[in-house]
Parts: sequence; structure tokens; C-alpha cells
Amino acid sequence: MANDLFTTLKAKVAGTRRKIVFPEGTDNRILTAASRLAAEQVLQPIVLGDEQTIKARAAELGLPFDGVDIVDPRGYAEFDQLVSAFVERRKGKVTEEAARELLLDENYFGTMLVYTGAADGLVSGAAHSTADTVRPALQIIKTKPGIRKTSGVFIMVRGEETYVFADCAINIAPDSQDLAEIAVESARTAAMFGLHPRVAMLSFSTKGSASSPETEKVAEAVRLAKEMAPGLILDGEFQFDAAFVPEVAKKKAPGSVIQGDANVFIFPSLEAGNIGYKIAQRLGGFEAVGPILQGLNKPVNDLSRGCSAEDAYKLALITAAQSLAE
Repeated sequence: MANDLFTTLKAKVAGTRRKIVFPEGTDNRILTAASRLAAEQVLQPIVLGDEQTIKARAAELGLPFDGVDIVDPRGYAEFDQLVSAFVERRKGKVTEEAARELLLDENYFGTMLVYTGAADGLVSGAAHSTADTVRPALQIIKTKPGIRKTSGVFIMVRGEETYVFADCAINIAPDSQDLAEIAVESARTAAMFGLHPRVAMLSFSTKGSASSPETEKVAEAVRLAKEMAPGLILDGEFQFDAAFVPEVAKKKAPGSVIQGDANVFIFPSLEAGNIGYKIAQRLGGFEAVGPILQGLNKPVNDLSRGCSAEDAYKLALITAAQSLAE
């Protein structure tokens, strides 16, 4: 499942020498993914933690570890420079003493490696919460100019089918402006995966069939997104069936540019997105890859704590591909 997609990503990333940092250097799944990435020479993994501990764990697991960089924050030669850069980035919100303590946290340290260019992207979350991964990214990497908030997408894959679902991870109650930004950024993410984005803004109404603050929020988001990206194929508001089933689209939205052929789906709230992707995953048999964070200046991505080594491997490929698209 998803083999063609990731074969394409590997080919895209191979030879570019992208450096991806993994803060969770004692997690078996991360060590397995890092070993595989180095052995395949797809990218340069950087694993954080005590070198002796990491090498001993890799040996226990029978993993070749040649080609994996191991960096211990406590012995990092340029730690003082990272501290200074962090204090400057936080613009007086953090003292030097507090910065020294914070940068001993692997997620903060790894995010600073990305910010300073020592790494091209970061993958964390196997043993940390989403907040632990996202907070340093928002404080240090920050969102792109013109983007108010980061958002989280899942790439949903089943056989030859590939779709993008957003936001399923970050924004609990996005407003119209948030939804418009999420739509445009999700289209960019879709294009990175070789899709020609056709974006549907979802609701419980299709083209005014119901009227409420919730449906009006989505209709306004459609208007704003079209202003932001006039060339993007995007429409709404749609019930899911009108966005996905051509026969339903003909009846409910005959004049729309989306005729049951959407491949990027923007959910009106986090609860809808999170429930939706899990239903597709568990009942529909889709593989859910992500969440992939979008809207940041440099790529930082979040694994689920229930992830596998394969998930970590794939998210590293995605992160490397995102760094090439920056």
C-alpha cells in the first residue's frame, strides 16, 4: 500500500543529501527508521541523545548504524551559539539561563538545528505529544509570511487512490480565514505528492442547502481561498458525497468546478477532520500518513505515539521532500 507514492518520493529525495533530525534517539522505532534511511542512502539521519546509549541500543536491535549522525546536546560543540541564536529569536522572552535549560530538551535542540540550517527538517512525536513537537516549531521556525497558523494534513492512500485530508491535527475551531489558508496550503502539499489539487470545502450543506453560522463560515472560506489562489480548482460548501460522487454532484452542485472529483478535502473543524480520517482509515482501509505540518518556514513533522518504524521512515521522506519545496 502506498508503495508507488513513496517510491516516487524516494527518487525525488535521493542524492539531495537532506539532513533530517530525530530527537527521540532511544526509541527503537526511530533507530530502525534511521538505520534504514542511512543504509539506503536516501537522506542523512541525525539522531539525538547519548552516543554510547544509542549505539548499544542499535547493537541490541541488530541495526547497522554506519552513516547515522549521533548528536548529544550536552556535548554539542556549538551549544553556546545555539543558545545565543535562540535568545535572539525569542526577542527577550527567554533569558540565557532559561535558554540553556530549554535547549537540553531534544525537541527544542533539534528545532534549533533546523532553524540554523544544521538540519533540513525534523521528525518527532514517537514518544512525545503533538504539543511537545509543535510548540518549539511555532516559537522558533514560525509560520510563513502571510500564514497565521500551521495546520496538519493526512495523506490518505488505498491502492491507486490518494487524497489529502485537512485539518485533522492542529486547529480545533478554525475560522473562515484559517480554513482558506488551510485549503491553499493543503493544495500545495497535494501538488508535492504529484496530485493535481481539486479542493472541496466540506460542511453538512451543499451550496446553501442549509443555512447556519457553521455553513456560512465555510462559504466565506471558499470566497477567501479563491481570492488567495485564483487559479486553484476549489469550491464549496459541499457535503462529502457531493464532493466525491459524480452522480450526486450533478444533482446538488451542477454548476461547480468540482464534479465529484475532489482529491483535497478541507474539514470545517478539527473534530470533523479527526473523525473523518479515522473512519476512512479503520472502516475504509486507507493508510493514513501524517500528520504532516504545513505553513511553517521549515518542515517539522509529528508522528503518532502509536507509530511504527515504517511510519517514521515514510514521514522522514515526506519531511525531506518538503524541505526541497521550500
